[in-house]
Amino acid sequence: MTAPLVLIEPYADRLGGHHQRTLVALAQARRGTLVIAPHGAAREAVGALRGAGARLVTAPAGRRAAVLLAASRLAAGVSAAGQRVFRSRRWPRRLRRLPHQITLIARCLTEAAALRSARRLEPGADAVVILTASEALHGAAALLGGQPHLRFVHEAVTTEDAAVRLLGRLARRSEQQVIAVYPTQAVGDQLATAFPHLPAVVGAFAADDGRRLSAAEREGGRAAFDIPAAEAAVCLVGGWWPYKDIAVVDAALARLKETLHLVVTGSPLDESVLQRWRALPGLRVHTVPGPVSEAVLRLVYAAADAALVARHPGVGKESGLVMDAARLGVPLIVSDHDSALTARLHGQPWALTFPAGDPDGLANTLHTVIRQPPPLPGPDAPGLLGMRSAADQADFLTRTFTPLRTKESGC
Repeated sequence: MTAPLVLIEPYADRLGGHHQRTLVALAQARRGTLVIAPHGAAREAVGALRGAGARLVTAPAGRRAAVLLAASRLAAGVSAAGQRVFRSRRWPRRLRRLPHQITLIARCLTEAAALRSARRLEPGADAVVILTASEALHGAAALLGGQPHLRFVHEAVTTEDAAVRLLGRLARRSEQQVIAVYPTQAVGDQLATAFPHLPAVVGAFAADDGRRLSAAEREGGRAAFDIPAAEAAVCLVGGWWPYKDIAVVDAALARLKETLHLVVTGSPLDESVLQRWRALPGLRVHTVPGPVSEAVLRLVYAAADAALVARHPGVGKESGLVMDAARLGVPLIVSDHDSALTARLHGQPWALTFPAGDPDGLANTLHTVIRQPPPLPGPDAPGLLGMRSAADQADFLTRTFTPLRTKESGC
């Protein structure tokens, strides 16, 4: 018999995103998993976790956890107020950065509160994992939380200023109670520069739940958006964040000379861009405002002959959309922004790449899909991208956590 996992997801209250899907998949793989969602959980996640036999905790367990969570919420409020006050570029850069530094502290306190709850509620866990962890104050979270743990660090958005670096140095010894898990080597290389003493491994975050799209779902997706079987469709999924190159998509769509259906979902979206696309001859735009449920997301992917992923050159963090396509069995149109990802996809007939930042290259690839949709990815596609099954991912987390558990017990 294996002991339960403890999974901490600070963003379980947000609908959409592959953080929630991985959370549910891991809970399904290990019955009795304890899920700690310090800010609550979206209704869809609650139902799925209950169906998986997981124990969901949304309130701090014990006085220390409650104090830490209250302090986190206070810091988050101060940060939000500061971002409103220092929004203008008239302020010096150091003042504009200050609210984001407070956000790092708030996230650390939230993690520490959840770790305190984990220690009280499941002291013998096979692994304690923060699924979406902060990019800073790793040792401080372990020190304040009193709990060794694994932490998935997906990207580095905010770098530490002097005050936060000082807090990190004060808790540096506690970094040995942590193992960071970086979804890609590129993220690992970036974070290793900032945190050279932090133990770390590289492993994909997304887990394969084995739920590929069925033929009936594909027919249903086409029918839902009224897309004729003989016409090509591409989906553009997820919010339009700075690392996504929507400008190159915009320019490529304007170059199209044949009919294409584009199914767009996510949040945030730019309505002015969507209006421009709707005015293009031959382009049929279907918009599903996000965030959306897993059922709706599957419908969007099912309607498409390919999923489009366009990022700026050099973005090396894991793409949940690429992983979704492999997991669900949807062909890809993807920019060559990440050399490691491009190498993995090389020679795969279901993955069409185009030069990052090149609208002509993307337009040519879209024309290729219009004329001859690529074949569906096979069942080996998730493994090709380094994705484990949910059960194997749970085992990987358990093995990775074992040295921390041994170290704590003094064995």
